[in-house]
Amino acid sequence: MSNATIRTYERFPLARRIEHWLMMLSFTTLAITGLPQRFSSSPVSTAFVGILGGIETLRAIHHMAAIVMMLGTAWHLLVFGYLSYVRHTRLTMLPTLQDVKDGWQALLYNIGRAKTPPQMGRYTFEEKMEYWAFVWGAIIMGATGFMMWNPITTARFLPGEVIPAAKAAHGGEALLAVLAIIVWHMYGVHIKRFNRSMFTGRMTEEEMLHEHPLELADLKAGMADRPVDSDALRKRRRVYLPVAAVLALFMLLGVYGFVSAEQTALTTIERQAPTVVVFVPWTATPAPTLTPTLPPTETSLPTVSPTTGPEQTPDSTPSTPAVASDLTWDNSIGALFQAKCTTCHGAAALGGLNLSTYPDAMKGGASGPVIVPGEGASSLLVTKQQAGGHPGQLTPEEIAQVIEWIDAGALEK
Repeated sequence: MSNATIRTYERFPLARRIEHWLMMLSFTTLAITGLPQRFSSSPVSTAFVGILGGIETLRAIHHMAAIVMMLGTAWHLLVFGYLSYVRHTRLTMLPTLQDVKDGWQALLYNIGRAKTPPQMGRYTFEEKMEYWAFVWGAIIMGATGFMMWNPITTARFLPGEVIPAAKAAHGGEALLAVLAIIVWHMYGVHIKRFNRSMFTGRMTEEEMLHEHPLELADLKAGMADRPVDSDALRKRRRVYLPVAAVLALFMLLGVYGFVSAEQTALTTIERQAPTVVVFVPWTATPAPTLTPTLPPTETSLPTVSPTTGPEQTPDSTPSTPAVASDLTWDNSIGALFQAKCTTCHGAAALGGLNLSTYPDAMKGGASGPVIVPGEGASSLLVTKQQAGGHPGQLTPEEIAQVIEWIDAGALEK
């Protein structure tokens, strides 16, 4: 039989295929840019981040792909509303008891306990499971993504512990979704039997007979599509389109609020080499003058004031030693950060900043150093805290202690 005589049936119109490819491309981009963050210690992840120009570039691409997926989801909801309300299309993607029976029949057939596979309609039970798994995953990824994208807003309504929990859930669900696509979807659609319908929009009669025999029977009997009265269609369209416009506006505002509510990372500042006075020597005391005939010249010791330091000689250059302080990381500051800051800036390292250990704290975050020894008031950690509203907000007395510690050189011990 020649190809010209092969009968085909429309499976997906062009609009649905475009929607599928946009969601597929956004999902793939999210996976490629998300997994290196999930497994950040891997050499492959480190190399990939370097190729893209750094973690900030990687996150920017990840965020753009997330925006595309959110817009695609909003469009899908509007299309669903149009098909169900205006055109009264049958909701064939909803799970039913028959799907459970089909799944059991497929299991029996695969293990040799049944002679025939299940006969399925428009969507098979596997396709429905994939669809609703995607819906569930989108809800989880959206909720946890918002918490990580907007941690300050989240901490105003929920305990700070939910932010690292959201990071763990986000990474785990992403890994599960990627494995489901590679193992389940790729096998069922491209390996077991190559399905071209998302490329061509159509399936042959043989493919329909193998995958969707009940739908093929409905198509041949003229029962697949419900007749639509043109007058009723126009009336329902006049009702739905204004409602859809309002819903679209609210969803767009929701996406805008999602991505612009706050800045997650610390504000980038110009990197400057810190100027720290580590040691300022006192003016040397002249040695006593000895002569053969005279006793040694008595030289007075320099007088030290608790507040002004050593007495300066007339020809000496005044100097300002570092601020004296008993505060160190080990005796107070480390415990303060552990109690107030490490929920977000501990192992989770929000914004690339980890305040759980002294070396990590001095290393800073994704935007550079946050502690500049000798410059307490201008250190980024202090300015962020003084702005107020931080999830791990320090009291004014605690901020003063941090400033005093930094001004004294931010000593560890």
